[in-house]
Amino acid sequence: MKLFTFLACLGSFAAVAQAEPLHIVAAENFYGGVARQIAGAGADVQSILNNPNQDPHEFTTSAATAKEVADADIVIYSGIDYDPWMDKLLGSGGKPGRVVINVANLIGAREGDNPHIWYDPQTMPALADRLASELAKRITQRRAVFQMHADQFKKSMKPELDKIAAIKAAAAGLEVTATEPVFGYMANALGFKMLNYDFQIQIMNDAEPTADETAAFEQSLKSRTAKILFYNRQVTDPTTDRIQKLAQASGVPIVGVTETQPPDQASYVDWMMHELDGVQAALPAPK
Repeated sequence: MKLFTFLACLGSFAAVAQAEPLHIVAAENFYGGVARQIAGAGADVQSILNNPNQDPHEFTTSAATAKEVADADIVIYSGIDYDPWMDKLLGSGGKPGRVVINVANLIGAREGDNPHIWYDPQTMPALADRLASELAKRITQRRAVFQMHADQFKKSMKPELDKIAAIKAAAAGLEVTATEPVFGYMANALGFKMLNYDFQIQIMNDAEPTADETAAFEQSLKSRTAKILFYNRQVTDPTTDRIQKLAQASGVPIVGVTETQPPDQASYVDWMMHELDGVQAALPAPK
């Protein structure tokens, strides 16, 4: 009788442990949002960077952040030096069996590439499939559910992909420019020709563009060679403020983009659709 009671208790404890959701920590909120869609009730998801008014390049970690990462079952981060602070936290140890997903590795992005990989339409489907696979290893009885969620997420991207195709059909080859390369992957997907890339890299790295780079950028706006100016609404300084004013004075449409998902956008796809709507509104009228 006592043995039966003891075994019953063990079974109860095992059931409780199994029912306890996994803990996923995402460095950025757009990855966290996708993780919630794939995991559903199977995981508790926390995102570290989630304030659209925060400059991601100035983020500093805290003891609370370090604990979140150490206690996670799955950690997701962008990689290729976008969030180098995460490498430091991961190097401090963590829960046994913790899985770390470097998103850049999923799409073959390398050091030196544009780090804003979430604007590449292939990135989130790759993350969705990897998450479904990792979650299925942890909660095998929900394998089909996790894959269904991944498939549903990829299906939800169809309006975004359709809009990309429509803009590309209407404006492939359009010359555009940007204060930083935040929107670069999406601009490529749209078939745009991006001007002044060297200037953008300097601004991204908190360096001063050369006189020639600045002159070329300003000329592309004054001459209206650049048909759209993309600017990072989260990272501004006197140089980018001056560029925006020059674009306004030259009659070049300005489209603001962000590095983190704004709170008024319910999902990653909603966020991308909102920004693509802005691009579509800024396109030159057909001749």
